[in-house]
Amino acid sequence: MSAATVRNTMSDLEERGYLYHPHTSAGRIPTDRAYRVYVDRLMERSTPTPMEQDALLRELHSDATAIEDILKNAAQVLGVLTQELGVAVAPSFDDATLERLELLSVSAERILLVLLLRGGAARTIFVEVSNALPREALDSLARVLNERLAGQTLLEVRRTLRERLRDASLVSQGRELLNIFVEEAETLFHAQESESGSVVLSSAQMLAEQPEFSSNVRMRTLLELTEQRDPLRRALEQRDGPGLTVTIGGENLNPKLAEFTLVTSTYESGSLSGVIGVMGPTRMPYRKVVALVEHASRLMSDLVH
Repeated sequence: MSAATVRNTMSDLEERGYLYHPHTSAGRIPTDRAYRVYVDRLMERSTPTPMEQDALLRELHSDATAIEDILKNAAQVLGVLTQELGVAVAPSFDDATLERLELLSVSAERILLVLLLRGGAARTIFVEVSNALPREALDSLARVLNERLAGQTLLEVRRTLRERLRDASLVSQGRELLNIFVEEAETLFHAQESESGSVVLSSAQMLAEQPEFSSNVRMRTLLELTEQRDPLRRALEQRDGPGLTVTIGGENLNPKLAEFTLVTSTYESGSLSGVIGVMGPTRMPYRKVVALVEHASRLMSDLVH
């Protein structure tokens, strides 16, 4: 192929929106549209190397048991293996369905509320009371609460608990505890921020060392995204359903993410789902990153199920 043919082809690709000049002295580089064509039509799927698979398995099957620690490990190992920013999001318990609840007396003035969620997850909350309640009173109250609340999501419970318990016929001994449930529903039936829907990131050092971040403006944007994570959390919440999603550059709704690609996949935790993935510049090794993210999501589903 002659040099003239190459120049003509490159010029044609530029006219069609697949290449552009960032500035007059620079060469042509792919646009978001070009990367989209590559990911959707040209990229061959692969699997991580045995070394990468071992690293993922080792980090995810460490001694960590708390979901937040597991997510930190997942984000960090993805960041190291891809040289990008590893991202993990805890399942949102707002959408969890309450299977049943139990009330257990821990001490004279302390009750343990156990929320058993569909799919096997559970939440435990301590409730302080002024007077001890006998086992019979707790069992009676638990029956009434299960009749009124079982089958609802935690979000629905918080929104409708007062109305659902308005005409509840309860023994007088359980009235104080019932009032606590009604008045503190937002706290009692809400997972802690550290556990539900929170965004966990790997170290940004490796990503910051890439040439795209030699610009002070881009570096500032990266630091803002890692310190104030709401834009990133909202972007992850706007994914198109379960499975793998690759959102490239300007496809992100938030302008702060317009120069980044998000490669994410869902993992399942019972009836709930979280998100795991990688954020990096639009110029990234998509084939490798997609393979690692998909493999990590499968391991996460096995681990937290």
